Amino acid sequence: MQKILIVDDDKNIAEVIEFNLKNEGYEIETANSAEEALALDLKSFHLIILDVMMGGMSGFKMAEHIRKDKNSIPIIFLTAKDTENDMLTGFSVGGDDYLSKPFSVKELIARVKAILKRNHVEPQKTPKENKLVFNKFTIDYDLKEVVIDNVKIMLTKTEFEILALLAQNHLKVFSRSTIIDIIWAETPFITERTVDVHVTRLRKKLGTYGSVIANRSGFGYRFNIDDL
Repeated sequence: MQKILIVDDDKNIAEVIEFNLKNEGYEIETANSAEEALALDLKSFHLIILDVMMGGMSGFKMAEHIRKDKNSIPIIFLTAKDTENDMLTGFSVGGDDYLSKPFSVKELIARVKAILKRNHVEPQKTPKENKLVFNKFTIDYDLKEVVIDNVKIMLTKTEFEILALLAQNHLKVFSRSTIIDIIWAETPFITERTVDVHVTRLRKKLGTYGSVIANRSGFGYRFNIDDL
């Protein structure tokens, strides 16, 4: 059973979400503050539904703590604000999705299912090496890992999926809309700016190899294997 953590200082909202997600068959735990949530074993959860504006530590700040702890658990932000800047802030601190209050419970459930489906990995029946290796740059598609100069790079699932998509198809240029259709196929309301935010963060994490994700002005992104 997949386990979800709800972090919201509005107990009424938390109870409504908990009730509906339990009806969908998920195991639910709630916390009424970021501080309370950070005291839990977050690696035991499959997803966090995180309110942005709470007393004490904000949801954005909690997400930063989670990512600094090298935890790639998916995060859906809930916020009373509905601006593009707030949405982009959510993605920039490692969020996987963003929903504005008031929201439809059905829409939230759809977002939850979409993210958990994307992050579900089927066990392989037979061992198979599935890697891109070039000098000191390795993408392991099975382990979902990137290793540069013998150092494992911590990527969110969305960042890894973008990198894997581009690297596996390095002879192609992907438009932003195509990347959205593939990576966020079941997640509505994703904008092209969202793609740019994720690519910017991905390049930064790749350090000196950031240029392998090349931007073809007016067309989109490609994986430039010549820069490896």
